[in-house]
Parts: sequence; structure tokens; C-alpha cells
Amino acid sequence: MLFAAGAILLGLLLLIWSADRFVAGASGIAKSFNMSPLLIGMIIVGFGTSAPELFVSSIATFNGDFDLAIGNAIGSNIVNTCLILGITALIAPIVVSSSIVRRELPILLGISIVFGGFIWDSTLSRLDAGLLLVGFVGLVVWTIKTANKQQSDPLEAEFEQELSSRSMNPKAAIFWTIVGLVVLIVSSRVLVWGAVNVAEALGVSKLVIGLTIIAFGTSFPELVTSIVAALKGEHDVAIGNVIGSNMFNLLAVVGVAGIVRPMDHFSSTVFARDWPVMLFCTAVLFVMALGFKGHGKIGRWEGAILLCMYSIYTYIVIAHTTALAV
Repeated sequence: MLFAAGAILLGLLLLIWSADRFVAGASGIAKSFNMSPLLIGMIIVGFGTSAPELFVSSIATFNGDFDLAIGNAIGSNIVNTCLILGITALIAPIVVSSSIVRRELPILLGISIVFGGFIWDSTLSRLDAGLLLVGFVGLVVWTIKTANKQQSDPLEAEFEQELSSRSMNPKAAIFWTIVGLVVLIVSSRVLVWGAVNVAEALGVSKLVIGLTIIAFGTSFPELVTSIVAALKGEHDVAIGNVIGSNMFNLLAVVGVAGIVRPMDHFSSTVFARDWPVMLFCTAVLFVMALGFKGHGKIGRWEGAILLCMYSIYTYIVIAHTTALAV
């Protein structure tokens, strides 16, 4: 039990470190090919911070731990939306001025609704997973076209400022991309092993572990990125990172996991409790960030509301687990 808990801690620490190195290296490689800062930020940084979720869910699915895999993806979205943006907004209120971010929000809401149609029967076939990946490819194509057409969007200026502080020569970029990728895979295996063993020792479902501990751990890169960006005044990067990560989780993370191994059955609680909460949180973010008079804003009051929502959800999950144990 103690050894398994140590594996979770070690896995999380290595996962956080390797995700940062992987994103930094991949950004450096992209920059050497003269990709625009907006494109690097939206695809590599926005999606790359979800690399931990991708590897953890894929390995969990390969091992047959479907509850852990799906719980990690949905739980990460809830953590991103409520906990991460809530904490970030309390530290530095977020003003949403980018037209790109404002266009991404309805897309995220639509993806969240459609995603429910894939998991309503508590299964995910390879066909379902393939369709999710087709949606992801379509999202990437839309992102590239948007980045190439967009002129003088605040998000581009913020990404350019962010990337200038992460300059890296091509050789170093390739080295850190490879090292980051290898450590990501190894640390994901260590984390999944520890999580499964702790769940079995405590008599807690793997779904709960995935929704809470693993979801928070794999979302830590988004937390750091959003807080640092907000403190620098890069408000659109702070929220854009979360939106991009959430879309990636639903389309690519679950899609790849389902291709690795079809999810024959996972807990019906996912569709009955966790997916509706994720959808509700996304809808609340949509209202807050889109705004109706000028720019949307997630101020300290909104941040406090998001944190309260996350606290209530966590309490419900723990209370439900305790009731089942009794």
C-alpha cells in the first residue's frame, strides 16, 4: 500500500516534469520550422499539456482499467474548468478578448454534448473511438486554417510573448522532446500501477481514483500554464489552454484509448453523474467567458463559484463512494 502510494507520487512528479519538457521541446522544433506562434500555441501548447491524460488513459485501457481511463478524461475536464480556472481567476482575474477563444467555446460545448452520445450505454467501441479521432482531425484542420487566416488576434500576441521566453536551439529541442516522451510513457505506467493498487487496497473504485487524484495530477501542467499566463497578463492563453486541453481530452484522449482497446463496459455512473457535471461546468464557463456586454470575464467572484462547484462535486463523489462501501 505504502509502495503503491509512493508510485503515485513519483509518477505524478515525473509526469508533470516530462510533460513540460515534451511541450517545450516540441514547441522548439515547431519554431525551427517557422510555424506561427499562434499555431504553435493552439496545437502544441494547447493540446500538448494534455499529453499526461493521453498516456495515462491509453495505458489504463490497455490494462483493462476502463473506469480509470474514462474517469481520468472526464475528471480532468472538470478539474480544468472548475478548479484550475477557479484558482487562476482568484489569483488574477481573466478577461477574454480573443475572438478565437470565443469561437472555441461553442465548439467545446458541442463536443461535450456529442460525447455523451458515445458513452450513454457505458461502452466505447473502436468505431466510436475512430469517430472521435476523426472529430479531432477535423478540429486540428480547423485550428490550422483559423491560425493562418487570423490577423492580429490578442491570443497570437500573447503566444508570441510566451514562446519568446522559451527559446531553444533545434538540437536541444529534439533531445528534450524525446526525453519528455520516454519519461511520459514510463511515469504513466508507474502512475497507473500505483493508482490501481491503492484503489484495491482501500476498496475504492478505480473510477473515483481516476476522477480525483489522477485527474488532478494529469491536469497539473494546465494549472501551472494558466496561473503563470494570467500573472503575466496573458489572459487568453490562460483560458485558451484549458479549452484546447478539454477538447483534446474528449476527442483524442478517449479516442486513442478506445483504439488501443475497446471499452466493453465502464461504470454507468459516468453517464449518470460525471458527464452531466462536466457538461454543466462547460455551459457555466461558456456563459462566463463569452459575456454579453463586451469582453467576457472570469473575475474573482466567478472563480469562487467555479471552486464551489468543484468542491460540491468532489463531496458528492466521495459521499457516494462512502455510501456504497457501507
